[in-house]
Amino acid sequence: MTTHDTHRAIDAIWKIESPRIVATIARMVRDIDLAEELAQDALVAALERWPGEGVPKNPGAWLTQTAKHRAVDRIRRERMAGRKLEALGQDMEGLLESADDALIDALDDDIGDDMLRLIFTACHPVISIEARVALTLRLLGGLSTDEIARAFLVPEATVAQRIVRAKRSLADSAVAYEVPRGDALGERLSAVLRVVYLVFNEGYAATAGGDWMRPALCDEALRLGRVLAELMPGEPEVHGLVALMEIQASRTGARTGSDGEPVLLLDQDRGRWDRLLIGRGLKALERAERLGGARGPYALQAAIAACHARAARADDTDWPRIAALYAELVEVMPSPVVELNRAVAVSMADGPSSALVIVESLLDDPVLKDYHLLPSVQGDLLYRLGRLGDAREAFLRAASMTRNEREKTLLTHRADACLIA
Repeated sequence: MTTHDTHRAIDAIWKIESPRIVATIARMVRDIDLAEELAQDALVAALERWPGEGVPKNPGAWLTQTAKHRAVDRIRRERMAGRKLEALGQDMEGLLESADDALIDALDDDIGDDMLRLIFTACHPVISIEARVALTLRLLGGLSTDEIARAFLVPEATVAQRIVRAKRSLADSAVAYEVPRGDALGERLSAVLRVVYLVFNEGYAATAGGDWMRPALCDEALRLGRVLAELMPGEPEVHGLVALMEIQASRTGARTGSDGEPVLLLDQDRGRWDRLLIGRGLKALERAERLGGARGPYALQAAIAACHARAARADDTDWPRIAALYAELVEVMPSPVVELNRAVAVSMADGPSSALVIVESLLDDPVLKDYHLLPSVQGDLLYRLGRLGDAREAFLRAASMTRNEREKTLLTHRADACLIA
């Protein structure tokens, strides 16, 4: 294997293993910034040694062990320099009397616990939602700052600042590196799931730029969701979120045409939907429901997605069931966006007139004032009612509001169609 091939192998291994390594070292040193630094030291060691020695049989274990030794060395140096490592706790003093290997063994713990601690720390509410997303993708997605910046179409410096601020906020607030318990777990779990779903949604329907989707972000969110489901098997909403993402991701291959243009749900070739992902999603939904989570917001959204997945043709869709599920979702998670989605389901179940009443009640909602899908849905309902002039105005308004070029083109074409209908 050439040096170039070895470096490519290291890059691939690092993307998979870095979250586990950082999680393990963060538990030892109680400092995410330092854990990242020590993990990077292990990566440098691999880049120096593996081209000559070859890639180890268990590269993840090699990297983890190397990072642990770096952590022990750092702890010893800090102790020799007389620095007080408060976050490490009193038990470290006794452990430092042990030999290095014994110390590392004593510090070993279940990697699942380490990953959970890291996930809950990276998604702590003390930092902004944008910073949580950036930090989560950096620590748990293994993405570089540049990759995150490109995914969200923001300058690399902006992402770097968000990550730095997030780490500083965690340190300044003395956030404990732990999984919360009791009532606090529910609050924090909600924040974690929100971050994962935000990442997925940005990949599924990109906010801005020339691409309709960014599949890499969907893949990262799915991976994080699956990790959470393994680590927290008794939490129904975790399985509900996984179910929702699996089923939505199943449509990826059918959501764009040959030139990358968007293909709307009812126009998609359902033969291109991924049946494996649908099956996984339906199983995750069943698990959420068995755990008593049928009325959780993610499980309800997954149940809606399942109605589409089970319909062999668009005409077979159980729209009354979907409208009823949205009515439940509005009760559980009141939101004008959910109400707008309910209007779409009502339009299919009961006709556009009933739905237009709902949409018009949302026109003055401040939350939706810059939300392009509101005039988009309004335009569709007006078009179906034969009010073509009003429909065209609504589509043009929606096109002026979106920052996604593919979506802008689609909406402009729909506006033009009103002139020739």
